[in-house]
Amino acid sequence: MKNILILVLVFFLIAIQIISAGNLKGKIKLADEPLKNVVVYLELTEKAVYQPPKDAVVLDQINLTFVPHVLPVLLGTKVIFPNSDKIRHSVFSVSKIKKFDFGTYTPGVEKSIICDQLGVIPVLCYIHHDMSAYIVVLDTPYFVLTNDAGEFHIDNVPPGKYHLKFWNEEVEIKSEEVLIPSKGTITKNLNIAD
Repeated sequence: MKNILILVLVFFLIAIQIISAGNLKGKIKLADEPLKNVVVYLELTEKAVYQPPKDAVVLDQINLTFVPHVLPVLLGTKVIFPNSDKIRHSVFSVSKIKKFDFGTYTPGVEKSIICDQLGVIPVLCYIHHDMSAYIVVLDTPYFVLTNDAGEFHIDNVPPGKYHLKFWNEEVEIKSEEVLIPSKGTITKNLNIAD
């Protein structure tokens, strides 16, 4: 009976959190053109600590390209680098955030890292100089990557005051404060002049 009461209480607490959560959506343009591969994230004005996901995320190698090109992750996340191509790759980073060098490895093999410091980790391949990717390590689970249309949507955010921040490899976007409501969706559209 005690276990059932605990389960009911946990379910009730989760349901309350989901019910009293807001959403953020918007679109980012650069000189009236959609801007893709922008990491959009919300940081609480008061810092909080979040547990990393149990499941690893993937930064694959397909057709001589890292997929995805930009990978936002929560601090502590394990990132797996499978080689899904039919040729060898040599993945590395010289970043101060996370320096690694996997050496050359064959198709079907995968390597991994733990993203244990905040910041941006540029990823390259020694063999194929056109290959590049970025891992953006964040201290918040409230993040998303803009799609090809420059759109973003972050759901089920606990209500409160947040810093709305952005990262893009080519464009600097100023952060701003936003107030996430306990219900409903707020919209933040940005059009950045080049």
